[in-house]
Formats: sequence, structure tokens, C-alpha cells
Amino acid sequence: MAGRQLASKWLKTEALLTDPQIIPYIPETKAYGRDDLMSMLSQYDMVVIKPVVGTGGNGVIRIQKQDEGYNVSHKGQSKFVDTFPELFSVLSILKMKRRYLMQQGIHLATINGRPLDYRVKVVKVMRKWEFRAMVGRLARPGLFVTNLCKGGVQLRCRLAIKRSLPHINSLEKRKEMRQLTRNCIAVLEKRFPGIGELGFDYGIDHTGAIWILEVNTRPS
Repeated sequence: MAGRQLASKWLKTEALLTDPQIIPYIPETKAYGRDDLMSMLSQYDMVVIKPVVGTGGNGVIRIQKQDEGYNVSHKGQSKFVDTFPELFSVLSILKMKRRYLMQQGIHLATINGRPLDYRVKVVKVMRKWEFRAMVGRLARPGLFVTNLCKGGVQLRCRLAIKRSLPHINSLEKRKEMRQLTRNCIAVLEKRFPGIGELGFDYGIDHTGAIWILEVNTRPS
């Protein structure tokens, strides 16, 4: 049973931020706006902008600070701009009038230079949540989004961790991911009664830290 759908990334992030155990796993997230964007770019060398409602990696924009300007990546294309006003102007064209949020960019661990994240899918069956999938997703060469519909490649979770972070205990990292998933389920089910299916997108950075990138109530 698919259960209740909840499209807004913002509402799900807000719910998870109520739990002190989960907060350290959430990248800084704000509603898109000129002043907050400037503030985030002063703090982080990378910021990711996502539609509040959207799936499949569609509409995701990455901004990286470079030398004296900014590099904007979108749909496999990159554009360099020198100044913040230029950047804001480019983003205004790319955003297509949808509502967006901004997220602290995470430098994901890679395999051969290709970023990697993880999808954990859980389903509620007879009042009990079951793990249905834990897989790695490797981005297509040249892209930063890992979605399979965008050419990403699926890998077994432990293999993905071992290949991208050979110095990390892959078994312990999987256990941490599972426990984080259980904690998130408890919070989300309390806030949004009726959900029956969840897909968690996790990133693991170069240090081995896990980050919650996104939560879906209709995971593919």
C-alpha cells in the first residue's frame, strides 16, 4: 500500500528537524531567496538548489564557488559567472517560477570521480515497517545527480561503500543508515499519519559522515 503522499521537501525537512538525534544528519536548508543565498555561499563552497516539489533530479541546480566567481551546473551543462548579481540573474531564468529550497552542498564520496548516494526504501506491511532496498546510485559521467532515470547506475550498498570509501567499515555504516532510517520513520509517521512507503536518499561524504539529502513518499 502506497499510503499518504507528501510532495513538499520543505515539510518533510521541517518535521525531521524536530528530532535532536536526526538534526546532525541534515544539511543546512533554507527557502530560496537572494539574501539567504548570499549568506549560504559565504558559508559553504557549494550550494544545491532544488524545487520544493519535484522528483527524479529534475530542476536541481548546483552552485560552486570558484576563484572570483561561481560555477552553475544544471542538466549536465555548466556556466561560469563573475558576480553574485549575474548568478542571481542566471538562477532566475533557470528556476522557471517554481518554489525552491537551498541546501548546503555535500562533497559526496566518489568512484572514479563520479558522485555516489544511497536509496533506502521502506514499506509498511501489516502495521510493521520493512526494509525493501538499500542500494548505492552512481552518477552518470558528467552529471552530479545520481537518479537512475538520469543514467545513474545501481550498486549493492556494501559494495558502493567499499569502493568509494575503502577505509570505512561498510557494515557499521550500513547499520548506522538503518538506525537513522528507523528514527526518521518514527518522526515522519507521527507528523504525517497514513504514510505507508518511504524512500530515503542519503549521501556519504569523504569523511564517512551520512547526510539526509531527501525523503520521498512515492519512491521509484
